[in-house]
Amino acid sequence: MRRWLRLVTGLVVVVLAASCSSSSDDTATPASSGGAVFPVTIAHKFGSTTVPAEPKRVLTVGWNDQDFVLSLGVVPIATREWFEEYSTYPWVTAKTGGKAVPTFSAEINYEAIIKQKPDLILAIYETISREVYDKLSAIAPTVVQASDYQDEETPWDVQLATIGKALGRSSEASALTKKVDDAVAAAKSAHPEFAGKTLVEDYGPENGSHWLIGANDPRRSLFDALGFRTQPESGDLSEERLDVLDRDVLFLNGATEQDMLKRPVFAKLPVVTEGRTIYTGFDTPLAGALSYSGPDALLFALNELVPQLAAATAQP
Repeated sequence: MRRWLRLVTGLVVVVLAASCSSSSDDTATPASSGGAVFPVTIAHKFGSTTVPAEPKRVLTVGWNDQDFVLSLGVVPIATREWFEEYSTYPWVTAKTGGKAVPTFSAEINYEAIIKQKPDLILAIYETISREVYDKLSAIAPTVVQASDYQDEETPWDVQLATIGKALGRSSEASALTKKVDDAVAAAKSAHPEFAGKTLVEDYGPENGSHWLIGANDPRRSLFDALGFRTQPESGDLSEERLDVLDRDVLFLNGATEQDMLKRPVFAKLPVVTEGRTIYTGFDTPLAGALSYSGPDALLFALNELVPQLAAATAQP
């Protein structure tokens, strides 16, 4: 259910009474890279935020901000709870040694956040209102997305650069961006057939609903980078309009082939019968990688997806 609540853009549930699920300092990692110069000031849609010194206690409110923080070698003191499997993903355990990433709740819980005593709050991948920003800023310096993008549409490399600056790890962020860009370029060179084909991403059809991931959504950034086009439709799709799914490639994020083929209308779509459909359940690391979309997650997803995309695009 949390994953479907996530799809309601702009909804922020504020719970003041819930307690924090983890308050341990053992997993916190100071965001020091040895050469950063503070203070740093970061411009965003509500003005700017100054981080006065190297943050030692980083807390993430954005749904996927923790993935970027971890990629830069920092373990947050608490994070927004989203996918329950997150701490088990391979690129996450590589950074944490298998320890659970602490969470405060699935909601923006000010009381729980205050208890963590953060010195930096990151709230980029979320629809943050001015009221919520002011409340978070009263707790600690808070960085939200820039005004250059719509809410929850910040490109992954911009998000990484912003977080890298806030942590004093801009050089590490730049190196990671180049690593991902180089890997994507190599995949595109090896598979020119991807270019120009339309790939539909249907997010979470496991419960009978269909939600099409539209252009500029970070959850399809890897497909875009590989050269695929985005279908013009986005958002909720009724069962009566499943013909919209019938494009060059269909990617079902959050569904298994066994379950989907039980639905007669879906099973008869040419994109399905001709083998141009890719399935991944929500409990798989691939589904998590595309949802969190940090640099390490993108590299993991690239290795998983390219052979499947090559097979799908090779079909007539």
